[in-house]
Amino acid sequence: QETRSNEESTDESEEDESEEEPKLKYERLSNGVTEILQKDAASCMTVHEKFLALGTHYGKVYLLDVQGNITQKFDVSPVKINQISLDESGEHMGVCSEDGKVQVFGLYSAEEFHETFDCPIKIVAVHPHFVRSHFKQFVTGGKKLLLYERGWMNRWKPSVLHEGEGNIRNVKWRGHLIAWANNMGVKILDMISKQRITNVPRDDISLRPDMYPCSLCWKDNLTLIIGWGNSVKICSVKERHASEMRDLPNRYVEIVFQFDTEFYISGLAPICDQLVILSYVKEISEKTEVERCARPRLDIVQPLPESCEEISSDALTVRGFQENECRDYHLEYSEGESLFYIISPRDVVVAKERDQDDHIDWLLEKKKYEEALMAAEISQKTIKKHKILDIGLAYINHLVEKGEYDLAARKCQKILGKNTELWEFEVYKFKEIGQLKAISRYLPRRDPVLKPLIYEMVLHEFLESDYEGFATLIKEWPGDLYNNTIIVQAVVDHLKKDPQNRTLLRTLAELYTYDQRYGRALEIYLTLRHKDVFQLIHKHNLFSSIKDKIVLLMDFDSEKAVDMLLDNEDKISIDRVVEELENRPELQHVYLHKLFKRDHHKGQRYHEKQISLYAEYDRPNLLPFLRDSTHCPLEKALEICQQRNFVEETVYLLSRMGNSRSALKMIMEELQDVDKAIEFAKEQDDGELWEDLILYSIDKPPFITGLLNNIGTHVDPILLIHRIKEGMEIPNLRDSLVKILQDYNLQILLREGCKKILVADSLSLLKKMHRTQMKGVLVDEENICESCLSPILPSDASKSFSVIVFHCRHMFHRECLPVSNTVSSVQFCNICSAKHRGPGSAVLEMKK
Repeated sequence: QETRSNEESTDESEEDESEEEPKLKYERLSNGVTEILQKDAASCMTVHEKFLALGTHYGKVYLLDVQGNITQKFDVSPVKINQISLDESGEHMGVCSEDGKVQVFGLYSAEEFHETFDCPIKIVAVHPHFVRSHFKQFVTGGKKLLLYERGWMNRWKPSVLHEGEGNIRNVKWRGHLIAWANNMGVKILDMISKQRITNVPRDDISLRPDMYPCSLCWKDNLTLIIGWGNSVKICSVKERHASEMRDLPNRYVEIVFQFDTEFYISGLAPICDQLVILSYVKEISEKTEVERCARPRLDIVQPLPESCEEISSDALTVRGFQENECRDYHLEYSEGESLFYIISPRDVVVAKERDQDDHIDWLLEKKKYEEALMAAEISQKTIKKHKILDIGLAYINHLVEKGEYDLAARKCQKILGKNTELWEFEVYKFKEIGQLKAISRYLPRRDPVLKPLIYEMVLHEFLESDYEGFATLIKEWPGDLYNNTIIVQAVVDHLKKDPQNRTLLRTLAELYTYDQRYGRALEIYLTLRHKDVFQLIHKHNLFSSIKDKIVLLMDFDSEKAVDMLLDNEDKISIDRVVEELENRPELQHVYLHKLFKRDHHKGQRYHEKQISLYAEYDRPNLLPFLRDSTHCPLEKALEICQQRNFVEETVYLLSRMGNSRSALKMIMEELQDVDKAIEFAKEQDDGELWEDLILYSIDKPPFITGLLNNIGTHVDPILLIHRIKEGMEIPNLRDSLVKILQDYNLQILLREGCKKILVADSLSLLKKMHRTQMKGVLVDEENICESCLSPILPSDASKSFSVIVFHCRHMFHRECLPVSNTVSSVQFCNICSAKHRGPGSAVLEMKK
């Protein structure tokens, strides 16, 4: 029952349950091989890149294709086939059997050799280049290692290469080197020199060589791998230096790697710089405590100088493994395709390196979807079995099953791309599990765009349970994704249940904006006092809709409202705004004040009104307004300020209206501020005002002190001092008098300093003028007489001439210059005198 179960198992190999990915994948060689092994048993097999050659216990040799189909059959012997050998071309085959028969023949020619020995022939190996006429050689191994060479008249001549150390059990021929194993160890022969170059003894001589045969494998023309028992040696054939030869072979062998394995070796094969080892395993049964045969193992190891590192290890389920011995397993390989064939009497299993499809299979099996998706994207041009989309969909399903809805929705963006059908399918799937909210943030909004029903379905889901989320989607999604009318009606229905819900109202305003019903949106924004109301008005030019809503706008944000109204005077006139704000004078003042700051003349018709508004709501800005306005009625302003007892404003108005004495009197009597009175007198610069100020202050000692300290530079202090009554106590009089003297002394010093500066400047300018007038003036052929307009210099230089040149650079012939009527002999330039530029005196008179 156990055997039957193993034979019917669909798993070609059973790998250890671990997180480490296997390196190889396995499958049984079926078709014709299955048919053969039902009636017969495999004894040996040889692999060529074009076909396979299988020998059986009943003496048959089958040629198979790589799928295991029979292409040719040979009846060689009635007993077991021990070895099949092929040359590199695959055109010649050597076969030996247990009854001593040896055949070497051409698969596509009539060439054939037959020989029967009196003992079983275990090994045959044809020359790798047997197809060439001068390499017609092959060796056989029984008790002797014989070399057959075809010589004269096509006759085969045998010669003994080795004997006397028991049966020859394995031979491998590569290039010019032959390696063979007998009971004592492994030898290597150089066919060129016909010299044996090494002997590698076997380590464990306690193992029977017929039960635990030696495995040989050439990695390349100079590297031999030996496996015997549980020992592995990797040997390198090297050239011996000429100075070391003497009587020694010209080559020698160095063991570069040597290590032991846990199990007995049944076969070896190279894979890059690593080794594939087929191992025979025995284990003790837990029930009966009897040793039994276990499944063979195929390990990949990394050789080290004295040990090895295990890369992977797989236990193989081959048919009838319970009855097999170590000698029943063989490992053959195809170098070009990295295919490894495990041969047992009742089964042939093919191991091959896993490709990217296999890697993805393993990742999916381990539910590592993220890594599988990444691997598929990297190798999308080479994978054949998998599609990125299928892996992605499986990943999404896996995340949904785990309850990671947000991550699953996020992956939809990358995986589904622009496939609208898949998007819609996934949305409905999320709806079925009640997770529309999770996928809402990742739905495509353009390129592609899904059906409006999809977006409406998501919006309805939010509207039922999450007003804030609904509002966020409305703000983020373009309005053309869904039927706006349907969503508006849904929001209106919900507002009937909760009319004051600000979130729904704000969202409804946005929906009205998308639908270009700006008037309704504006009403809601104003009701909510929403910050976007001004942006909405500007963006959609809704000034005609706000003409009757100016008060609401001002109540919401007077600064922004006023700026907007003033920036758009052409759409909403100043008169209309003032009229709308008639019942809200405080807002009216804000508007008119900002208008006045921008332009003192635009709102001139309202300046009279503004006097009252400033007086009522903004007195600090009243005086600046009165100073800057040229359209303000002064009598009206004076009346208002006097009614409200605004002293500073009244003083300003009185002074502006020319009543400076009343203004000064008001400062002195109402404000009692001598400094301000003095400042006012300074501004007016009127002697009578100073006289009034002195008369008012003469009986007030503090005022006298203030005057003494401040008027020294404007009024003669003696006028004030003479009027001070005898015996009056004046605070800080001494200090004030000292300050007056200091101020007077300072004035004297300043005047003297200014005088010195003026004298120095005058002298400097005089010297400069003298230097300038002393300079010569160039007169050449290009200059002309300003009177006759002819050249100033005569054409004949030998004739005498007389020229007068003024400092203004005007030049005249003497005879052309008019005679002065004055008694003075000083002459002046007629041109500059006529233009009132000042007198120009002659500086140079040229005669010749």
